[in-house]
Amino acid sequence: MCVARPTTNDPQQRHTPPHTSIHPNTDKLNMMIHNTLNQLRGLRLETMAQALEQQLAQSGMAAMSFEERLALLVDREVHGRQDRRCARLLKSAKLKYPQAAIEDLDSRSTRGLERSAVMSLALGEWVKAGHAVLITGATGAGKSWLACALAQHACRRGHSALYLRLPRLGEELRIRHANGTFTRWLDTLKNTDVLLLDDWGMSAMDSQTRADLLEIIDDRASQRATIITSQLPIEHWHEWIGDPTIADAMLDRLMQNHHRFTLTGESLRKKSPPAKGSPVN
Repeated sequence: MCVARPTTNDPQQRHTPPHTSIHPNTDKLNMMIHNTLNQLRGLRLETMAQALEQQLAQSGMAAMSFEERLALLVDREVHGRQDRRCARLLKSAKLKYPQAAIEDLDSRSTRGLERSAVMSLALGEWVKAGHAVLITGATGAGKSWLACALAQHACRRGHSALYLRLPRLGEELRIRHANGTFTRWLDTLKNTDVLLLDDWGMSAMDSQTRADLLEIIDDRASQRATIITSQLPIEHWHEWIGDPTIADAMLDRLMQNHHRFTLTGESLRKKSPPAKGSPVN
């Protein structure tokens, strides 16, 4: 909101451009501004410094009060930090489809998916509540794309995420057991807000991978959100896990608080306009 400038009886002062002759010492003023910009950058307030430079170049800003200009500077810095944090979160998530976005969801009836249900989940508190999201369907139905879109939206809301493919998990775990980083990595997974486990049930698990996967899921149960995609219907997951005791424990934790989507038909991504990162699974 703009406010009127203070009135004055001196017409010369009333029409004098900002930062010129109204100040008794222009050089001193310029030096003060220069120092202020350097101090802002020294405090790592780069976005605020850039916003201040833009304000100084806009004559219309002279019509605003100090409080209004300060509010604009702070707002720019806050949003700049949010954007940078979101970029960092998305980079760390290593999503298969980093450009997948809920806004591009195609939920025609042939997909077997209700847009309202997906949007209600995405905009809700499933991440903070530590819920599981279980997405099943045939190859090409868009399971991985939908999972990445949910994880990407979580990152945009300030949550951390990580994408893992289950067929490669066994090898990753063997490497970490061998080099002594397994415990630290387990803590990393435990503290990740959204863990996306893609292609669940695609390949057999050995006993060590099965036990480690239970540890991962047990650490997250009702504490951190987990997304699972699978071609295998949920009723066959027990048989795929293999060990009845571990299967009971694993599924019990996943089913405590979960949301289920079963996809049919073509890809979920809108055909027009095309979004980057075409779904294949």
